[in-house]
Amino acid sequence: MSMNIAVREAQDTDIHAVAELFDLYRQFYEQVPDLALARQFIEARLSRHESVILVAESASSGLLGFCQLYPSFCSVEARPIYALYDLFVLPAARKQGVGRMLLLAAEAKAAKDGMARMDLTTARSNTPAQSLYESLGWVRDDIFLAYNRRVDPL
Repeated sequence: MSMNIAVREAQDTDIHAVAELFDLYRQFYEQVPDLALARQFIEARLSRHESVILVAESASSGLLGFCQLYPSFCSVEARPIYALYDLFVLPAARKQGVGRMLLLAAEAKAAKDGMARMDLTTARSNTPAQSLYESLGWVRDDIFLAYNRRVDPL
């Protein structure tokens, strides 16, 4: 695989390729394959400008990975932040610096957009990702606990 990799913001013409990666990302988190759902979700985020999707692309191999940033706010700091919710690199492209390139591009985008910080969560068992984050200066939160609650539609 060529190491001539560029990171850029996804465009409308990337929807199908990003959706394929997004579907694989969801499968990594034990969701059933659903390319139609993945495409619908990615297309909606891009068309509504609800997220920023960065893609890592090789001229010879196409898209190798992506990360998705959702704009949010930190009430305590009274400043905007990005939630880096999705980061995925194709298994064949791992351990080649693609994830690192995406994270560094996300950091540059956050700085350019005036964000106070980026937040992310990862599975406790995903130690390769944790090592990557920590090598880039991300700090693990050992003070706060994360909670979530499912909401049934009315």
